[in-house]
Order: sequence, then C-alpha cells, then structure tokens
Amino acid sequence: PFVHIAWLPILSWLPRYKLKWLQMDLLAGLTVGLTTVPQVLAYAEVAGLPVQYGLYSAFMGGLIYTLLGTSKDVTLGPTAIMSLLSVLLSLLCGVIQALMALLRLGFLLDFISFPVIKGFTCAAAITIGFGQVKNILGLQSIPHEFVLEVYYTFYKIPEARIGDVVLGLLCLALLVMLSFMKTSLGSDNAPTCARVARKLVWTVATMRNSLVVVAASLVAFSWNAYGHPVFTVTGETSQGLPPFRPPPTSDTTANGTVVSFGEIVEGFGGGLAVIPFMGLLESIAIAKAFGNQNDYRIDANQELLAIGVTNIMGSFVSAYPVTGSFGRTAVNSQTGVCTPAGGIITSVIVLLSLAFLMPAFYYIPKASLAAVIICAVAPMVDYRVVTKMWRIRKLDLLPFVVTFLMSFWQVQYGIVGGVAVSGALLLYNLARPQIKVSDHGVLVMELGSGLSFPATEYLSHIIHTQALQAAPPRSVVLDCHHVSIVDYSVINELRDLLKQFKLREVQLVFSRLQVSFSLTISK
Repeated sequence: PFVHIAWLPILSWLPRYKLKWLQMDLLAGLTVGLTTVPQVLAYAEVAGLPVQYGLYSAFMGGLIYTLLGTSKDVTLGPTAIMSLLSVLLSLLCGVIQALMALLRLGFLLDFISFPVIKGFTCAAAITIGFGQVKNILGLQSIPHEFVLEVYYTFYKIPEARIGDVVLGLLCLALLVMLSFMKTSLGSDNAPTCARVARKLVWTVATMRNSLVVVAASLVAFSWNAYGHPVFTVTGETSQGLPPFRPPPTSDTTANGTVVSFGEIVEGFGGGLAVIPFMGLLESIAIAKAFGNQNDYRIDANQELLAIGVTNIMGSFVSAYPVTGSFGRTAVNSQTGVCTPAGGIITSVIVLLSLAFLMPAFYYIPKASLAAVIICAVAPMVDYRVVTKMWRIRKLDLLPFVVTFLMSFWQVQYGIVGGVAVSGALLLYNLARPQIKVSDHGVLVMELGSGLSFPATEYLSHIIHTQALQAAPPRSVVLDCHHVSIVDYSVINELRDLLKQFKLREVQLVFSRLQVSFSLTISK
C-alpha cells in the first residue's frame, strides 16, 4: 500500500520506484493532461477570467503535489467549485492553508458533516451547470447572481444564436454518449480483438473532453475564419509561459485610484475564510474516497500543506486557487497511476499547451467548453442521497436542505448555515442524552452516553420528576456504565442531587461508575 513520510511523502515511494510504475504513470499523466487542458480553459470561464489563467493554475499542482501529496490518485488544479468561489486569491488561500497545516488543524474538517458537503456540492453543481446555459445559447450580458441569471437566461432565449445552440447540443450529446459507452464496456474475459476494441473505446471515451473541444474548434474555424461568424469563440489569448513574479499587493482602478492590500482583503469578505476551507474539504473528500477504493490512507494535515504550498507558488505565476479535481482524479485512478509522479507528466502537457498552442485556442467555441463543464458537474447532483438520509436519520435532511437552499444565495452562507444547523443538532444530542428508566423496586436510570454541562438540567429534571417529586420519594440507581466523560458542571449538579436525596431520606446510588469519577463526586 502507498504510505507516506511526514512532511515529504515523496521519500516513501521514490527510493523503490519501478520501471513498470513509470509506464503506468506516463500513461495516466498523458491521459489526465489531455483531459485537463479543455477543462481548465472552461473553468477559467466560470471564474470570469481569460482562459489562459486556467492553464496558469493547472501546472503548479502536479509539480508540488508530487513532492508533498499523500494520495497517488489526486490531481490538483482548477475545479468548477473553486472557480465559482474565487478570483486570484491564491497567495492568501495558500498562506492560510499552510498555516493550518503547520498548526495541525486538519481535525476541523471533522465538524463538517456529510449532509452539509452533499448540500453544497448539489447546489454548486446546479449553479455552475445552469451558469453555462447562456454559453450554450450564445447569450451575452447575463448577471452572475443565480436568481437573476435564471430569469434573464429565459428572458433572452429569443436572442439565442442558432449556431451556438446546435453546436452546444451536439457537444453535449457526444459527451453523454461517450461517457455512457465507457461505463457500458464488457468484462476482460473476451477474445483479443474484443479487448483491443474495448481498449480503443475506453481511450476515446476517456479523452472525450479534448476530442469534442478539438472537433468543435475545427468546425468553428471552418466557418468563422472565412467570414461567417456563426459561433461565439474564446477569442484572443496570451501565448507563452506566465512570468514568475510576486503577486501584486495593491491595485489601481481605471480612474487612477490606488486600492491598498487591506482594502483588497476587505473586499474578499467571507470568501477569504470559505475558499481555503472549501478547497481542503473538496480535496480531502476526493482523496479519502480513492484511498478507500485503492487501499491506502491519506494524512489530512499533509494534504493541507500540499494544497497550501501549491497555491502559494501558483500565486507567483498568476494562478487562482486550486484543489483536488474529482473528474481528473477518477481518470488518473482508472488509468492505473502508481505514484504522484503522474502529475509531472500532466503539468508538462499543460506547459507545452501554454508555450505552443495558445493561438489555436482562439477558435474554441464557448458552447463546447460549456458542454464540458455541464457534463463534469452533472454527476455531482446526487438525488439518491436524499432518500438514504430519509431512511437512516431524517434529521440529517435539515442541514442538507439549509446548505442547499442558502448556497443559491451565497456559497459561504450556505456552508456556514449548514455547519450551524449540524452544530445545533450535535449540541441537542449532548444536551438530551438517552436515559433509559426501569423500575426494579427502585428506579434504575441507565445513561446512554457521556455527561457534559448542557445535559445537567435535563438529567436533574428527569430525576426530580420521577423520583424526588414522587409520593413518596423514591431511591434511584444511576447506571453510569457508558459514561466516560464528565465535567465540572455535572459534578456540581450530582453533589446537589445527593444532598436533596439525603434530605428526603432516600438514596442516589451510582452504579458501575469509573473510580476517578466516584472519587471526584465524593469530595
């Protein structure tokens, strides 16, 4: 299994690197690279940036994660969620994430529940996916706020460009068909010809994003280059590698007003807190999923450091914040990647695209990039999780629904709202522990969990109503077999109860209580 060494995990696999691993890493890196280029161009559109910034953000992740990452499958780069959340926050996000790693704060992720994650990803998928409908229709000047975006998209449907609509729908159909073909491939127990054909279909389906974008670009070039601007294309892009320089700490507006670093940070608002945390959350969730699938474990704090250093270094090449990509990680894993070194190959392909292929990106239709994004985020809408939560614990639907609905207003409010509701449910369980009451001549009260200060009033109320206020008062045996934690407030309340039982000449007996707790109560 893939293991890691603290702070520099590359030392765990590089000394025992094998030639067979190199072959698989090359194949995986090449496949992911061909998938990455069209996706990151599309995600730059989501972020409202020129498309080359998607490539600037893509290559640093593979290089840094190879040194610091603990998952062989994860690929760092721009994603739909991070592109929606952020514009050029890379340095600040990286510093926050690296500091969290050094302070070993990865445990904070434990407080974000699964319903909150699902509510957020479902809402983000709908927001991102619908945000691309305007590009499928060839519409211009559509607001970014979700409610207004929905309204004006439907309002401007009569202005839709026929060429963009036809091309966008064809790209969507091709992507869905190729994806379906990939999932419908048969087993390996087949004749050689069938295995070769299946491998060919799998390769074409895996590279479907690149193939569809290239085909759409050729169609757009054949029309637009000869005076028939039927399609809305990406347009001019900057060629060449980005300069390596520190990110600017101030800005100047069009009218010459200087915006200071403090004002920029203030303008980020809640996004500065949400984006680093969401980047880690997305990457950890992906790494855990593929770690379980491929039998290795990841280190949350080390992942946090890898993402933080990637974002810090990325800020020096005009990148925006990155995190683990579910789609490209899945491609990486399915291709059979053996080590994080596959990310180096992916980064080389992105760098070659920046150096030599940028003029060709001029004719990439926006409708084709929109189709790539829609197909990438559609699987994130997991409607089946609602029925599962309903079956297992209906209360889990509350943080899910709160996160889902509030994310359409502001993403950060959705996450904060969901965490707040999850926290309230958690605190309610602490304040209302299970107390099983049975009558054996004396009342036996069995505590189902630990006791902490929110539960003192509830425990006192149960004992008073069922024992002390009864006529006559009754003795109580408090079965503390499951109690492993108590705090000062609980000890004080139990001492008061002992005094009240003595005044009524009945007994409060503690059964199966740990020695340290019994000594504390008796003092």
